[in-house]
Amino acid sequence: MMEPLAYRLRPRTLDEVIGQAHLVGKNGAIRRMIANRRLPSLILYGGPGTGKTTIALAACADLDFPYHTFNASTDNKAALKDIIDEARLTPNTVIIVDEIHRMKKDIQDYLLPYVERGAVTLIGLTTVNPYHSVNPAIRSRTLIYKLNELTADDLRIAFKRARDQLGKALEFTPEAEEYIIGMAGGEIRAVINMVEAIGFASREGDTVTLESAKAVILRPSVHIDKSDDNYYDTLSGLHKSIRGSDADAALHYLAKLLTAEDFLPLVRRLYCICYEDISLANPAMGPKVRAACEAALELGMPEARLPLASIVVDMALSPKSNSTCQAIDTAMKDIEEGKSGPLPPHLKNIESFDPRQVPYKYPHDYPGAWVDQQYLPDAIRDRQYYIPKPSSKYEEAIAERYQAIQEAKRKNKSNDR
Repeated sequence: MMEPLAYRLRPRTLDEVIGQAHLVGKNGAIRRMIANRRLPSLILYGGPGTGKTTIALAACADLDFPYHTFNASTDNKAALKDIIDEARLTPNTVIIVDEIHRMKKDIQDYLLPYVERGAVTLIGLTTVNPYHSVNPAIRSRTLIYKLNELTADDLRIAFKRARDQLGKALEFTPEAEEYIIGMAGGEIRAVINMVEAIGFASREGDTVTLESAKAVILRPSVHIDKSDDNYYDTLSGLHKSIRGSDADAALHYLAKLLTAEDFLPLVRRLYCICYEDISLANPAMGPKVRAACEAALELGMPEARLPLASIVVDMALSPKSNSTCQAIDTAMKDIEEGKSGPLPPHLKNIESFDPRQVPYKYPHDYPGAWVDQQYLPDAIRDRQYYIPKPSSKYEEAIAERYQAIQEAKRKNKSNDR
């Protein structure tokens, strides 16, 4: 059976690696280490298909260092013990740990002493930001390098290599080539797999047109795994697009997120956007977001796209205000910095109230359900947290009442002098 084209084209040396010039280019960090025949323990992180495993294997090949692979999701401590036992007898052994962010604590504890004293070299691979997901004990013993997203030019190099190694003479029109690159989702592996699939569906000497490429490649390689950084980057893109009132961009990122088919992080983010960026500018948005999210969770895909698209457009084009977000953040900062004080006595529970103190005034007994009395502690009695941003009629009305109350307080304070 013939090996898959992606396997046959995997770079065997750093010279064959596509992209990642900051690591493996002429002046790249890893390239310079290899030139000095040194390889420290590393963590490589980046999206799928960016070259993490390829660089790890190529570095070992260039140095002629023995290596073992270990998958933190599926392999157990016994498998690692076997690797370590063999490594003790073989100098310069490298252990390449895939999905290192999933490594269990007992396995980490077993591995760390060997890494610390240099008995083995660790190369950890992960799609997740290691600063958030990898044990600090491992991070402190490794150099951490991020792999960049591959450019269209990088993918074109992969395309040409795949085309030339098909074992079949095919011509690709420029439109077909660009279609393949666009459908790859930034993954070299996806480019190679698509070229190989087209090769399987074509005859010797065929010209691959845009139409014939589309007939074979029906869906883009853009599935997002919610454990990847790219998922949360896309959530951030959705959030910022809604905040920036760009409905089209928000729909684009929503469509991308829907490929993960896990709505809970998306739902939580929509609730957050509603109260962080819309808030008092459109208080009716809260129940609408809740209704749309509940409908999406009940429907599932593909129908869930409908209520989610509707609410995302509504949120993007809604008036915006972050006045309450800023207000509570300022209040919480005061608490953290100790800027508070004892509760005014008249605000305490009746059971603990001293009748000799100033009595509590019940606001509903006064015109407009308001009476001037102290609510904040003495140390910050005039502190202002809420600063209105009247970007809608609703918050304009709230702002007017707020300003009227503040003005009444000032007048009463002036009269007391």
